[in-house]
Amino acid sequence: MEFRAIDVVKDRETIIAFRKDSYVVSFGSEEGFGDADVYVTRLANRAKRFPDGLMLIEENGQPIGQIELQIVSYEGTDIGYVNLFYLIPSYRGKGLGRELVAYAEHFFERYGVKSYQLRVAPTNGPALRLYEKIGLRLLAKENQPYAVWLMMKDL
Repeated sequence: MEFRAIDVVKDRETIIAFRKDSYVVSFGSEEGFGDADVYVTRLANRAKRFPDGLMLIEENGQPIGQIELQIVSYEGTDIGYVNLFYLIPSYRGKGLGRELVAYAEHFFERYGVKSYQLRVAPTNGPALRLYEKIGLRLLAKENQPYAVWLMMKDL
């Protein structure tokens, strides 16, 4: 498994397909994905600040997953934020999620943040089990526009 920086032009179709599938896994539909151009522009802008936070995961040169990470302000403190952990269906449930988490935690430590957050659909049982095993804890249950749980881990 290799991690490669996303090129929003070259990887456009892949990152859109992966993000849409993440909506299907989390919410049962890609309906909430929104406009593809807006998504790609948002990633391009984020890549300027966090180029090593937007990664495709590849095996033998083929994309199998994606990570989107950034640093945000939360209650006056900089924290890490995971926008996306994604693996294609044939790579799920094989323990690879831990490698994505390890990459993310190393990224956050390099930026000097002491904790990170992510949101997960409460119906995404495999993701919830992984997050609980690695030490994320529930901060809040939200419903805007979908039911999600805000989780946090101290580093």
